[in-house]
Amino acid sequence: MHLPSLSALLILMATPVPPQAAAPPPAAHAPTDAHGLGFQYVLPDDWQIVTTPGLSTSSEEKKAAQQTPDAEEKKGIGCLQVVLTARHGTPPSVVVVDALPFDCYGQTLTNRDLPGFGSGAAEGLKQAFDISSPIEASYTVAGHKMWIERARALPKGKTAPRYTVEIACTLLKKGVVCWMAQAADEAGLHVFEESSVILDGMPAPALVPPDIFVNSH
Repeated sequence: MHLPSLSALLILMATPVPPQAAAPPPAAHAPTDAHGLGFQYVLPDDWQIVTTPGLSTSSEEKKAAQQTPDAEEKKGIGCLQVVLTARHGTPPSVVVVDALPFDCYGQTLTNRDLPGFGSGAAEGLKQAFDISSPIEASYTVAGHKMWIERARALPKGKTAPRYTVEIACTLLKKGVVCWMAQAADEAGLHVFEESSVILDGMPAPALVPPDIFVNSH
């Protein structure tokens, strides 16, 4: 099966947020439900929501879809939903959650497809960051297999700020979901990993259990 690449979307999601950028007014936090995809993920109240959940239909993404020669990849970009974008601190740590509903894409992925799908998402970061020391791992949370990658990152052409970027993806009954962190510090990374999730009705105390990368190479 040809898997849709998240590269075009991840480039936009992973673009470093300028520290001097004016912060939008705070938005009320509510459980993330990805338009009925069946999951929830809630960040602490002091994290600021910077986009409204909805379809990913920015002009940049439409342009990327038009320039993509592969019909399935073009369809995948059109079906992707940006569920949540949030930031905290200066320089900001950023968390993005995006989803690909199966009913829109017209195909159902399996756990065998998950590493390839996640790797495609991670590959997109290389167009916004200089990536080093990537580490992959897999684990199970709330009865769902997860693929995850962590790496060090510098914005292209810059020497600061230094980020830890982390992408975790899983398959739900109705779609595939990826969480991405652009963490400016350890506190931002811990919040990303330790926020609770509900996946297809099954709760877990944290998106990423501790010590996932201890034995990974």
